[in-house]
Amino acid sequence: MTEVLFYHLQNMSVENVLPSLLEKSLERGWRAVVQSTSQERADALDAHLWTYRDDSFLPHATWRAGDAEDQPVVLAIAEGNPNRANVIFLIDNAPLPADAHSYERMVLLFNGDDAEALAAARGAWTDCKSRGFEVTYWQTDEHGRWQRRQ
Repeated sequence: MTEVLFYHLQNMSVENVLPSLLEKSLERGWRAVVQSTSQERADALDAHLWTYRDDSFLPHATWRAGDAEDQPVVLAIAEGNPNRANVIFLIDNAPLPADAHSYERMVLLFNGDDAEALAAARGAWTDCKSRGFEVTYWQTDEHGRWQRRQ
C-alpha cells in the first residue's frame, strides 16, 4: 500500500527541507523522483542540490539527462517515473500522479502560509484517503523538529 506523507512547511522553504528527505530516501536504498510544476523550478532545484551543503553530495539529474533512468534522484515536471523510483516528492502543488499506487511512498511538501497550497494539500489528503492510502501529516514543533500530528 502506498504511504503518503504530508509535510506542512511554515517559515521554511522546499530548498531547506527537500535535500535531507532525499538523503533519507537514498539511505533506505530507494530511488526518488521530484515532480515540480515548471522547468525553471526544476532547474533551480538542480543547481541547489549540487551546492546546498559543502560536505555532502546528492547524486541527481533532471528528466532531460540521457541517463535519467540510471539516476537515484530525478527532477521532473511531467508525470512519469523515469528512474523507477520508489518514492515521489510532489512540490509546488504538483498534482497526485495517475500511477500513485505504484510508489511505496509519496511525499507532498506544501507551503502552509499559502492559501492555494493549503487548499491543494487538503484536496490531495481527501483524494489519498478515498483511495485507501495510508496518510500522515507532519509539522515542525517549536524546536524545528518534524512531528507527526493527528
